[in-house]
Amino acid sequence: MNNFLANVLPQEGGLEAAPSRSYNATIAIGGFLAALGLAAGIHALYIGHEHAYGVTREVPWGLLIAAYVFFVVTSTGLCLVSSIGHVFGMDAFKPIAKRSVFMAIMTIIAGFFVIGFEIENPWRMPIYNMLSPNLTSNIWWMGTLYGAYLFFMLIEFALLQMEKHKVAGMFGLMGVVAGIAAHSNLGAVFGLLSGREFWHGPYMPIYFITSAMMSGCAAVIFFHWLAYRANGWKMSQQLENSLQATAKLGATLIAVIMFFTTWKMISGISGQPPGKYEAMMALVSGPYAVNFWLGEVMLGMVIPFVMILAARAKNMPILFWASVSSVIGIFFMRYDLVIVGQIIPHFHGLGVSELPEFFPYAPTLHEVVITAGAIGLCVMGFFMGERLFKGHLSEDH
Repeated sequence: MNNFLANVLPQEGGLEAAPSRSYNATIAIGGFLAALGLAAGIHALYIGHEHAYGVTREVPWGLLIAAYVFFVVTSTGLCLVSSIGHVFGMDAFKPIAKRSVFMAIMTIIAGFFVIGFEIENPWRMPIYNMLSPNLTSNIWWMGTLYGAYLFFMLIEFALLQMEKHKVAGMFGLMGVVAGIAAHSNLGAVFGLLSGREFWHGPYMPIYFITSAMMSGCAAVIFFHWLAYRANGWKMSQQLENSLQATAKLGATLIAVIMFFTTWKMISGISGQPPGKYEAMMALVSGPYAVNFWLGEVMLGMVIPFVMILAARAKNMPILFWASVSSVIGIFFMRYDLVIVGQIIPHFHGLGVSELPEFFPYAPTLHEVVITAGAIGLCVMGFFMGERLFKGHLSEDH
């Protein structure tokens, strides 16, 4: 891994050096994955979702919804963490602004890429969003608010490129407001579904915002360390201090998510509430136990938390690998949240023997390829952004 990263860009010569073959190959691989995802999505639209995707009437949301949630959560987190510095004026977080805002844009675009192919008729959304808005629909609000969020983030990034930081901060604040509104609304999409006991509850929007901040801290460290390693640069002390502050904030938020997870387990098991208990047991000792204990708990929370504490948030390579573990674990969190909330039969409490204990779901090749395409889009955008925007070097000033 380290040898690959060291070879992505020349170690000497700086930004004026021609891109290395490894650098160009990385962009090409990302572009190839994005093209494959695009082709798979178009093919799914052509043959029909019921043939291309593993979703059913019982489990209508699958891997693509989980991937969408993962990308938009990461985007919102990047926006919120970066805003601590250049919007709210905390000097310790100012050096991470430009790259974080850029990757917030790329990850929300990746989220739109995924959700566009998950929706059977995606062209209807922009048309009827304006022509016949349904103000009582959380889905309508989600599309509208995330559209406004992307608009503000694009303007903010353009102003940061022009070094107009004061005006950029104003648009950044509007982006923060739109992002929080959109993300809490996304939590409400799940939390207000009273027919899905595993999701239902007022804490879901709060959980989404908190986990977004945790995701954002991991993504900030991940993208910055990767960029400097790939470009062969040495971080300034100011940037290192900023990433260390981000790691400390991330560790605090991991502790909060541990608290949420613990009480979600207790409330789901204590008294065996119908629907929620079965879903929780599917995570604790059922078919999703490996996802939960290895993915969510160990990779998503315990390992990065212990690594940050052990390094005292000072060793950058350790913080990078903690962020890698966290990002992988967070994907498991999103997947388990979406899928496990649907696998419990609605009539489980009535003793209907014809229904299975859990509804089955397995991602199809189309779903996997589209998700890989969204990841490839982020990879391509990240490395192209490093070259096009000269490594966002003004963030060090």
